Amino acid sequence: MKLLLQWTIIIPILAWALFFSGFIDNNTIVQIIASILLILSVMSAVHHSEIIAHRVGEPYGTIILAIAITVIEVSIIVSLMVSGGQESVSLARDTVYSATMLILNGIVGLSLFIGGLKHHEQEFSKHSVTIALVSLISIVVFTLVVPTFTESVHGSYYSTPQLIFASIACLVIYFFFLFAQTSRHREYFLSGKDDTDNVTVISNWNLAISLLFLLVSLGIVVLLAKTLSPTIESIIISYQLPVTLVGVVIAIIILLPECIAAIIAARNNKLQTSLNLSLGSALASIGLTIPSVAVVCIMNDMKIIMGLDIKSIILLGLSVFTVMLSLSSGRTNIVYGVVLLVNLFAFIFLIIYP
Repeated sequence: MKLLLQWTIIIPILAWALFFSGFIDNNTIVQIIASILLILSVMSAVHHSEIIAHRVGEPYGTIILAIAITVIEVSIIVSLMVSGGQESVSLARDTVYSATMLILNGIVGLSLFIGGLKHHEQEFSKHSVTIALVSLISIVVFTLVVPTFTESVHGSYYSTPQLIFASIACLVIYFFFLFAQTSRHREYFLSGKDDTDNVTVISNWNLAISLLFLLVSLGIVVLLAKTLSPTIESIIISYQLPVTLVGVVIAIIILLPECIAAIIAARNNKLQTSLNLSLGSALASIGLTIPSVAVVCIMNDMKIIMGLDIKSIILLGLSVFTVMLSLSSGRTNIVYGVVLLVNLFAFIFLIIYP
């Protein structure tokens, strides 16, 4: 009973109740309350994911959270695309691009900055980062860069055969990344004895409750984010800001659980866990989202803009290159974090002032 009265269980239930109350649509005060419950539900998801991670051990805990967050991303993008029609043809690209930039520069940057601030220097496995970055670069180029330069269809589109090929390529690369992370090269992704500590402390009952309320928390995050997105878009437009900021805001909401979990891990001197979560999330964000969106688009005969413009390609290339150099030595410090955060601010600034 004490477990069931924790705030991490009560808050998602309250959020679901508010969502079904029907008061959100045209009431500013209720929308503010819904926004607060949305953030608290994200924190609840982080709490339950940490419990699951302690029980199942690494890297499985970070994989569970990364895939769960990707389910959120896919659900929001698909639902907004289906309801938005042709006006949302670039939503998937904008959200995936924003998520990738936020993960590489924001989550990794904050993790390196906060970890370096507290511990001066932190170590991690170079092999795990190399596997993740090699996989990520290939997926990023296939999904966000190549469509800009293809000739089968005019514009930043893939033809249907090209879209199918890119989707299969993403799934194959992500599958073998998971195979390396969980089986063939699992030792690369472990940070030491801490990865197996407290694995048996979590009871089956606690594990079951956390699994259930992780899904409950993530589910209401999806629904509230979708419900509040028109309000977010209207606010952005009222300040005469680019509509592409909607994709950034959606990506920020989606990535909050991963961001908080990664920063906590880095602060606790578990940078390997933080990087597993960050880079694994970037791979899942693109490697699973694009194939899912592609299936919906093909089934509904919808076009989807995939390719980035030249400026965005340059910023994406800068981010990937900076992360590669920052994580090339197996040791990090605060400088790497600062540079990545500057890249993040440049990304947002150039959206507002293109």
